[in-house]
Amino acid sequence: MQPVLLLSHPVPPPPAPSGRHRYLAFFSLVFAGEIVFSLPFHVARYFRPTFLEVFGLSNAGLGDIFAVYGLTAMLAYFPGGALADRFSTRKLLTVSLLATAAGGLYLAQIPGRGGMSGLFAYWGITSILLFWAAMIRATREWGGRLAQGRAFGILDGGRGLVAAAVASVAVLLLSRALPDAAENISPAARRQALQGVIYFYVLMTAAGGGLVWLLIPDSDATGPVSRSLLRQRIGTVLTQRTVWLQAVIVVCAYCGYKGLDNYALYATEVIGMNEVAAAGFTATAAYLRPVAAIAAGFLADRLLASRTIVLWFLLLVVSYGLLALLSPGAATMAIYANLLVTFGAVFALRGVYFALLEETRVQRHATGVAVGLISVIGFTPDIFFAPLAGRLLDASPGLPGHQHFFALLTAMALLGLSAVLWLHRLSPAHSAR
Repeated sequence: MQPVLLLSHPVPPPPAPSGRHRYLAFFSLVFAGEIVFSLPFHVARYFRPTFLEVFGLSNAGLGDIFAVYGLTAMLAYFPGGALADRFSTRKLLTVSLLATAAGGLYLAQIPGRGGMSGLFAYWGITSILLFWAAMIRATREWGGRLAQGRAFGILDGGRGLVAAAVASVAVLLLSRALPDAAENISPAARRQALQGVIYFYVLMTAAGGGLVWLLIPDSDATGPVSRSLLRQRIGTVLTQRTVWLQAVIVVCAYCGYKGLDNYALYATEVIGMNEVAAAGFTATAAYLRPVAAIAAGFLADRLLASRTIVLWFLLLVVSYGLLALLSPGAATMAIYANLLVTFGAVFALRGVYFALLEETRVQRHATGVAVGLISVIGFTPDIFFAPLAGRLLDASPGLPGHQHFFALLTAMALLGLSAVLWLHRLSPAHSAR
């Protein structure tokens, strides 16, 4: 979720399309909202062992490249909100998707580390500066009378379904290109197979741009931003402890989400899967995202969002803690079970953590400023988590490194649990009950 700069005076959104066109527009938004990240993240997430081998990267090296993306993204949040207020949502999303797809053509040439760093910095611009704030604006306009938390929960769940479905097709392409026996895979065959996966994601990303252009109605800029009023709102938000606690909650939850990037590597190095089976496992587990996110959104509407978040963090503390202690063998089934629990809990958190804005009664006219502050802090794991996790894994190869990795995630889940318990006590909604 990214910040959207608000206006100095309220301007009603353009009327949303009705009937079938309304749902087609939302489908294209859901598809685009996930597929724009497929090249920067999905290829390395679902095909991590193959990706590292083909690009000649260590876990730490890949983490440093992801950090470049994170730094660019941090700088892009607020300017992206200004662009979303001034330019057509449809045009911004289309340009973003086509520009991201163009970067995928360069990725398929298997560039060196310097080229990869430049590419991920470029993707930080195309997928954040041009995309995220515009997507939030389009989602708000589409939601109409729906509760905002429910609308965003459905959006995130739908995005998860897109990720799982597209990844499943990509795994099938990889499996057909590689022999079953790992020892029979030549470097050239592995490179060619991964290139085929990359080109598939390029095609899907470009198709997302086409869908957006055809199905999302054009919208005009909503007007200029008042600097004096914006400064006043920033000052008000900065004094709210609940907003800072929400930022901590997002940091901890997002660390869990970033942690999923290493699950394919865990499956190969610890459980003993081959590259294709590991990619298939993570891609299949991604189908939990729509179920978990949508269910969590509806549950948060019935209960306080903070109460549901306490539940998800508790599950993560237990499951991460067990994964930090368990080793394969007799405990293999327990490992699988806890991996799936962490998938579900992380996806549930993503679906509801911004529903806390309503619970803590952040004034609606300050929503953009609050989300901006929370996002700048909350998504810092894009900068630090992958380099830190990569160094933990490289320092202790095999099972010990992965146990250290899950110990780190346990600590982050404990921090998130503490933050949400504190926020729950401060919440006006809690005091009113």
